[in-house]
Formats: sequence, structure tokens, C-alpha cells
Amino acid sequence: MADLSFEFFPPRTAAGSRTLVKAAKSLLEGRTAWCSVTYGAGGSTRDGTFETVSSLHEAGIDIAPHLSWGRDREEDVLGLIRRYITMGVNRVVALRGDRPSGVGSGWQGHYAEDLVRLIRQRVSAPIEISVAAYPEVHPDAPSAQADLEFLKRKLDAGADTCITQYFYNADAYFDFRDRCEAAGISAPIVAGIMPITNYRNLVRFSDKCGAEIPRWLRHRLADLDGDDEALADLGADVVTGLCQRLLEGDVPGIHFYTLNRAAPTLRVLGNLGP
Repeated sequence: MADLSFEFFPPRTAAGSRTLVKAAKSLLEGRTAWCSVTYGAGGSTRDGTFETVSSLHEAGIDIAPHLSWGRDREEDVLGLIRRYITMGVNRVVALRGDRPSGVGSGWQGHYAEDLVRLIRQRVSAPIEISVAAYPEVHPDAPSAQADLEFLKRKLDAGADTCITQYFYNADAYFDFRDRCEAAGISAPIVAGIMPITNYRNLVRFSDKCGAEIPRWLRHRLADLDGDDEALADLGADVVTGLCQRLLEGDVPGIHFYTLNRAAPTLRVLGNLGP
């Protein structure tokens, strides 16, 4: 089995935090894996992210906070990173991050490349940095080649690995990996996987982030909208098959976007076997 990791977002309540810790522990049981915690647009969940990271770390979970620089002051960003390091965190996921709600295209903030470089230049403690990659091209990128060049710049700035946006076409990942190799990118490319549990939410997420739902799959899911059990069965079969192809193709790691739910990911992992 390739390396595994699981993404969560900060819960809004204390009860949600307790449920999240239980979900994380169930996913990690008997497995060598780590978890990440997202960071809202413009740092909107900064405190929630820190508290969630702290709770998971206290539970003995290897944790990596997401972090973006945005328009924050340099010293504020460094201060947050140092708090994480003091806690015992030794990895982060460095992102540009989404623009805050209501801010137009004229918003100017720092990019992931800037954040990676800041960490490498100003943080002396050893820390592993992951960055985002987009097999089906970032929706803001002017072209596939430009998007690839953006990724190379993040890695050249000092990032260690990259985690892809989720996808449902294994060939998109393999083609992307080939293009990365041709561009001189040798860093591990971890495959991001989104279990399928809700048709409408998946369509909304995918249309926003540029992840393609294959036409045949979109129609099958639409037909099952409202039949939760049948949709979950189809989703588990599709995602299991996708993961099997990736594993057969020697993917270095799989990163599950859990949406704070353990059961759908556990079902896929159970299908894949030990």
C-alpha cells in the first residue's frame, strides 16, 4: 500500500471536535499515516485550524496544518509556524489559499511559492512542506503548461512533495506525472482522492475547483440522486477502482479528502485490503 494521509476541516463546535478525533483515530487504526487540517479563505479559520491541529496532536496523531500567507504580515505567518513547531508539528501544507469571499480578481496576496521560500529562508527547524498540484489544471491557470511551471517554481523554492486536487480519471494523473517528469520535476506526486457520498455537493465542489467528473459518472450519480445507499455503493466502487489503478501504477501516496467523515474512506480502504 502507498503512503496514506487524510484531510479534515476545523469543526465549529466542541462536539464536532470530539467526533473528528474519533474519526481520525478510526482511519489511522493499524495504519502508518498522517492527517492534514484545512485553512479557510484568507485565514478565516486560523484559530479553528490551530485548535484542531492541537487536539489531533494531543491525541497522538501525526498532523500537518494547511497554511497560506495571503495578505497577512510576514511576522504573523512566521509566528504561527513557530507555534506549530513548538507544539511538535514537523510538516505543513503550503497553499495560496482561496480568495476571501467578496474579494474580486484584483485581490493581491502572496502565493504558495512565496510561503515556501519564506519558510526555507526564515525557519531553521526541519519541516516537510507539501504543495498543491492540479492534474486537470488549476481553474485560474492560463494554460496547462503555465500551471506546470507554477508547480515547478513551488518545488524549486523548497517544497518536498505535492498533493493533487482530487480527480476521477486515473489517466489524468498518469499523464500529469509524465509531464512533470519531462519538465524535470522529481518530487513525489501524491494522488488526492475524494470519496463520493453526495451528488449535489460533489458537483458544486468540482465545478468550483476545476475537477472533472467524467460524463458517464455524472449521469449515473444524477440518476441516483436521492437514493443515498445506491449512490454510496456506486461511489465506493468507482473510487476503489480508481485507487486500484493508481496503486498498480506505483503512486507514491494517496491523500483522502474525508470531509470529516471516516466511513466512506474506511469502506474504500477495506475494499483495497491490507
